[in-house]
Amino acid sequence: MQLFPLSYLYLQTLQRQPWPCRCRPQITLDSNRLFSAVFQQQGFIRLYRACAESLASENASRLAAMQIAEKNIEERLAELKTTFQQQRQDTITDELLDIISGFEALAPPAHGG
Repeated sequence: MQLFPLSYLYLQTLQRQPWPCRCRPQITLDSNRLFSAVFQQQGFIRLYRACAESLASENASRLAAMQIAEKNIEERLAELKTTFQQQRQDTITDELLDIISGFEALAPPAHGG
């Protein structure tokens, strides 16, 4: 984006556009002051647009980073949940085996025969 000077192509494009209403404005201001004011406004608008586009780009980058981080968190959470469930199941199995072993140790011996 070109800030200054105003490009000739841009000025030609403006010149070709039809005026939006039937009455053209009457200019009573000195042409140098008018040009200076228009030039300042145009400069402000272009700088403002550049800042807005920069901010939008920065926010888009932040949003993309946050989405990647969120995806990584979800994947890690799924891994941790699977690990927790496996460890819980192992603990339950160990406790059941301990109970069964204890029961068999306390049970009277079976006499065969």
